[in-house]
Amino acid sequence: MNKDKPELPRPLPVDRVPRGGSMEEVVAEPAECQDLAGRLDIPALHEARAKLKVSPWRGGGLKVEGEVAADLDQVSVISLEPFRQRVRFPVLRYFLPPGADTGEADADPIVCGEIDLGEIVAETLALELDPYPRRPGESFAVDADTAEARESPFLALRKLVAKPK
Repeated sequence: MNKDKPELPRPLPVDRVPRGGSMEEVVAEPAECQDLAGRLDIPALHEARAKLKVSPWRGGGLKVEGEVAADLDQVSVISLEPFRQRVRFPVLRYFLPPGADTGEADADPIVCGEIDLGEIVAETLALELDPYPRRPGESFAVDADTAEARESPFLALRKLVAKPK
């Protein structure tokens, strides 16, 4: 992964978006999936794609809405075993040209007259993936028998402190 080059470059010139908006599709190539998996710190990204509607917004800005879908491997925080899953996340992003002061804290800047749809996909996955993934059916539940057999270290400390001398 090269820090200077985005993993999934899909620049869209702002002046290319018609008044009525445009439908854009982003599909990651296998090498891009591999690079993006490294960025996301997951074992594998088998597929990443997005269907996005890009519309003019607030005098020179853009609104991007749609969905990002991916087929990927993650490692369970419980069993530490890899598992495969398909995920889907909604996207709603706003972009404004440099110097446009509309009070919108959530709007991203348009850089050099372009927005990068691939970076929207990468950022959506990075922000939406569960940071503590579990295989389906796994839980942190402790068996009652096991819980009774184990004594809390704080309870043991309390017993030591409470012993009469």
